Amino acid sequence: MTSEYTPEQPASELEPAAVAAEPAAPEAAAVPPAAAAPAAAAANPNLQRQRASQLAQALRGELQKALIGQTAVIDDVLSALIAGGHVLIEGVPGLGKTLLVRALARCFGGEFARIQFTPDLMPSDVTGHAVYDMQSEQFKLRKGPVFTNLLLADEINRTPPRTQAALLEAMEERRVTVEGTARQLPTPFMVVATQNPVEYEGTYPLPEAQLDRFLFKLVVGYPSPQEEHMVLTRHDGGMNPHDLPASGIGPVAGAAELAAAREHVEQLRTDPAVLGYVVDLATASRQSPSLTLGISPRGSTMLLKAAKAWAWLSGREYVTPDDVKAMALPALRHRVQVRPDVELEGGDADTVLQGILAAVPVPR
Repeated sequence: MTSEYTPEQPASELEPAAVAAEPAAPEAAAVPPAAAAPAAAAANPNLQRQRASQLAQALRGELQKALIGQTAVIDDVLSALIAGGHVLIEGVPGLGKTLLVRALARCFGGEFARIQFTPDLMPSDVTGHAVYDMQSEQFKLRKGPVFTNLLLADEINRTPPRTQAALLEAMEERRVTVEGTARQLPTPFMVVATQNPVEYEGTYPLPEAQLDRFLFKLVVGYPSPQEEHMVLTRHDGGMNPHDLPASGIGPVAGAAELAAAREHVEQLRTDPAVLGYVVDLATASRQSPSLTLGISPRGSTMLLKAAKAWAWLSGREYVTPDDVKAMALPALRHRVQVRPDVELEGGDADTVLQGILAAVPVPR
């Protein structure tokens, strides 16, 4: 199911608490036979590695049907999905951010909802609110769009901090509290937020507490001339980005297989030398003269979590220092603060982190 919500949407269109969550589209039920045996794969390491490789290739293949190029962004979003984290995507309009998220929801047969954040959006527009039902003479919850599997928070920096904070509990605890009652969100649950790095008028920068809830911050750039030519060729051939089934994009994994993959990632164990490497990176960031804020222990934990997901997607049962280095920039660039004088000289978080990665010895 795909739904979009804006402040102008009537409250009557939101789901009442007495009604079960609407199931995903019928076509989402068709999952390849390989998805029917996650338990068997988990019992056999070789089969698990083979299934991980097949799943990664299948997911990449489906997403590349919708988005040409942006291979690194696709891989990072898949890593976040497997790791159970949330993603903040930064890029100018028109680069396919919304299309990527819609395609991702369809790949695992999940429900998708979109919120267009605006200055007048209220917290209850995100979480839902209680209304009085005249027939039952009781208050019932009309669920907000946060009750979904994949939530696109479009232009999240255009809404006030009060509304931004409404996502905090949902992102961290996978639940929301409405009228004093905590309600669990569907599983899986993932927030993909976008923000425009160009227009800052009328925006509200995300607070550090909320930035820290995102596993990754991804930067989407322009496609190459060859990739843009392929985009035009597809559109010239009749591709409709609003009709994903017509583009051949369908589910390649079910919720059970995704849950099994996440469980297997949690069970991966890391060599003490690699754990020490993560600690050394965090320590170097805190001692860096170019940063006013280094990596917190939570940042170290999120980096390890992302490295495990990357190792699993690569078909390995162990984490290497290269996995840590591959995930360092997306997992850490929003967790550090660069000194103003470094920014004046053209430096940014990525350049500082790349210097730290080059300076810290890699375990052998």
